[in-house]
Amino acid sequence: MKTIKHIFSAYSKWIWGFLAPLGAWGVFLAAAIDEAFIGLPIDAIVAAYIYRDPHKFLIYLLAASVGSALGGIVIYVIGYTGGEVLLRKRLSPKRFAKIHASFEKHEFLALMLPAMLPPPFPFKAVALAAAVFEMSLTRFLLAIFAGRLLRFAIIGFLTLRFGPHFVGWIAHAFAHHFKWVLLAVAVGLLLWLLRRRKGRLRQRPLNPEPSGPQQLQN
Repeated sequence: MKTIKHIFSAYSKWIWGFLAPLGAWGVFLAAAIDEAFIGLPIDAIVAAYIYRDPHKFLIYLLAASVGSALGGIVIYVIGYTGGEVLLRKRLSPKRFAKIHASFEKHEFLALMLPAMLPPPFPFKAVALAAAVFEMSLTRFLLAIFAGRLLRFAIIGFLTLRFGPHFVGWIAHAFAHHFKWVLLAVAVGLLLWLLRRRKGRLRQRPLNPEPSGPQQLQN
């Protein structure tokens, strides 16, 4: 935990030395750069902004989400204008076919759900695949925006509830135990869906009354 706190402290100094004077434009710029070019500690940046000024929670949330979506245009252009060769070099044929199939079945969710996941998940490869498979630019931007919005909202609430260092702990958990964390999230989501489905079944009438001609005959 001491190492995590040290890393977060170093990030915070850099953030507030360069980005803080820019206000909401700072988190917008950081998110755009993170999505388009080089990876930045965007979760820590968003957490730091929200923790320092919680009254602007929604502004920072929207700025970071819009910045991520617009930054993704760079990846979209690369993928749409000839990124298939690059994508095939990074992915095995089996993995390439699997991602292609997921985009054919659930195009929007295939991009939105990965956008919710923090590093080390290779989101740029998924975004590149979306462009290669000719996802429309509008849906591409909306999917990234929706995924990042949910991700940053969760980060913001956790930051306000437990403090900014909790975000560093989560990042550490994802970096070193990514498969287990992902499995836990999947199990939790599955349990929630099953519970929701069970609730709907309980609300359905077991023996609905007949209507129309059959009811008149009885």
